[in-house]
Amino acid sequence: MFDDVRYNSSEGGCFYNVDTIEAPWNTGRIEEGGNLAYKIQLKEGYFPVAPNDTAQDIRSEMLLLMGQLGIPIEKHHHEVAGAGQHELGMKFAELIQAADNVMTYKYVVRNVAKKYGKTATFMPKPVFNDNGTGMHVHQSLWKGGEPLFFGEGTYANLSQTARWYIGGILKHAPSFLAFTNPSTNSYKRLVPGFEAPVNLVYSQGNRSAAVRIPLTGPSPKAKRLEFRSGDALANPYLAFSAMMMAGIDGIKKQLDPGEGVDVDLFELPAAQLANIDTVPASLNSALEALDSDKQYLIEGGVFSEDFIDNWINIKYEEVQQLRQRPHPHEFAMYYDA
Repeated sequence: MFDDVRYNSSEGGCFYNVDTIEAPWNTGRIEEGGNLAYKIQLKEGYFPVAPNDTAQDIRSEMLLLMGQLGIPIEKHHHEVAGAGQHELGMKFAELIQAADNVMTYKYVVRNVAKKYGKTATFMPKPVFNDNGTGMHVHQSLWKGGEPLFFGEGTYANLSQTARWYIGGILKHAPSFLAFTNPSTNSYKRLVPGFEAPVNLVYSQGNRSAAVRIPLTGPSPKAKRLEFRSGDALANPYLAFSAMMMAGIDGIKKQLDPGEGVDVDLFELPAAQLANIDTVPASLNSALEALDSDKQYLIEGGVFSEDFIDNWINIKYEEVQQLRQRPHPHEFAMYYDA
């Protein structure tokens, strides 16, 4: 959430500039009419209290309004990135209702921010050199009112069904990222070093894995998995459906996800990390993966091949738009070379 956002892209130049009163680069700003300090330093935005956190009341109003609109609300807090990053959590719902809730959520966030003279974005990486913004999606399957992911006495108390579901998620993630991470900016976030989960493994309570099993206690009803790599530029109807189809394909084919990885992948030596599969590094790579791995999405008519091909073509145009434009930082690197 920013106080000022300016950008332009034309034949003769391009730039962007974002600003917020919380940002660490504003310790010396005089335009505030008296700088009151208490800026949030780089990567120190997780759970600060007022006066460092300036948005407690704004986030509270956002969630209360969502609750009035029928969204089951849960929590809110400041997030890691110092320049105005926030998290608002909502509770689970069935797939289509959950996607509806995401659309309402984004509408409320943008408009309440505007009411306070601020602007909110769901871009995954609007600020260089600080943590990006994801959309962590919790998933579980139920049948006849009973949860299917709980299996007492196993790793993370996961049932075999849950393990196969995870196997499908890990296998097909490179292709469904074209839906869960559908922008060129999405892959500016998916780089090592900024807590973005780029490694295609699963783990109990480990934030560095693409699939995390939340520590939810002994209740079978709470057993679920969390896919952490996606972001909120996704169309939730497409993203949620694609992940579900990947998981179901894993169950149908009994795909083994391997052993859970409980080490901190952010700290793992490069030689060991090289043996772990990762998500695609660009939108173009995700589109290529989708083109070669789409049959699981077509099963049962959930997606059509024509729709997928059209999606690839539309998104490839976005890739081309960025490819053919000089980047301002290229002038810093190459102008006088």
